[in-house]
Amino acid sequence: QLSLQQIEQDIEAPTEALHQLCLQVVGWVLESEERLRRFAIPETHWDAVRDSWQRRDASLYSRMDLSYSGSGPAKLLENNADTPTSLYETGFWQWLWLREQVDARRLDPRADQYNSVQERLIQRFAELGQQGSLQQGLHCACCRDTVEDRGTVQYLQDCAEQAGIATRFVYVDDIGVDEDGRLADLDDTRIHACFKLYPWEFMLREEFGDALQGVQWLEPLWKALLSNKALLVALWECAPGHPNLLPAYFADDPRANTLQHFVRKPLFSREGANIDIVQQGRIIASADGPYGDEGYVVQAYHPLAQFGQGADQQHAVIGSWVIGDQAAGMGVREDRHRITQDLSRFVPHAIID
Repeated sequence: QLSLQQIEQDIEAPTEALHQLCLQVVGWVLESEERLRRFAIPETHWDAVRDSWQRRDASLYSRMDLSYSGSGPAKLLENNADTPTSLYETGFWQWLWLREQVDARRLDPRADQYNSVQERLIQRFAELGQQGSLQQGLHCACCRDTVEDRGTVQYLQDCAEQAGIATRFVYVDDIGVDEDGRLADLDDTRIHACFKLYPWEFMLREEFGDALQGVQWLEPLWKALLSNKALLVALWECAPGHPNLLPAYFADDPRANTLQHFVRKPLFSREGANIDIVQQGRIIASADGPYGDEGYVVQAYHPLAQFGQGADQQHAVIGSWVIGDQAAGMGVREDRHRITQDLSRFVPHAIID
């Protein structure tokens, strides 16, 4: 339960401000080859990333994970700007929950929710459908054997079709290159535009990585910079002391030693994988995973909001959504563990003043 003031002042406004700051950082990083190296972007793709940014290739959505306990400024933990999930749960499921609770008189009829995600997605797809390659249809892709990803992609296909865009699904594993050197699906249908729930750092290393040009991508290639944990270092470098940021450094930076209580994160980590929470040299929480060879950042530790006692204590993180360039809603995930991961519970929220 949150108040309207908490939503507007502590979640919505900071989300839009942070989003604009992130966009400024993209241009700043692209000015320096050294910064691109620290982001672990393959040198063969530097020009493609720059071109994507200079064209201002359109973006669909992002999710910023925030630590917020109900008072004080929310702190940015990371920006899931390339492959964010929990979208269906936020945009559809929790709104359905609110309506059911009101109808059952468990909530005041005046209860509201910070959630225009679905409406904004349809509106954004309608805008994108008026320009570029989406007029020829949209392929939507994810990996096999990922139930959550497939559900997210199906939800986005539904939103796109409500906006008048024809969609086709293809597994990333089935994307290939046709005789003309263009990307195509198993039916040899050329891919003109594609939403891919598959990280850019993997895309750039796929066998078809050299054939990525000529496709309108959602998310665009420049988002490879915003979905990277090196962004946290760049943000602190560009806006030190910002009320919604936490100190962050590359792990090999001497300044990292000034942090006594910090979180160590791989540049490409997702869903909490390979993250350690360290207090005065001792790991107090950790999660396994396949990442880390690309390097690490350290970020000052800021505890998540905590509810309950003892074994029932929950740690809650806010996912604040940006559709296009506008803040559009939030979802909450909670876990007994200090590190939020892919199986952490999604819980709905209500605005009640």
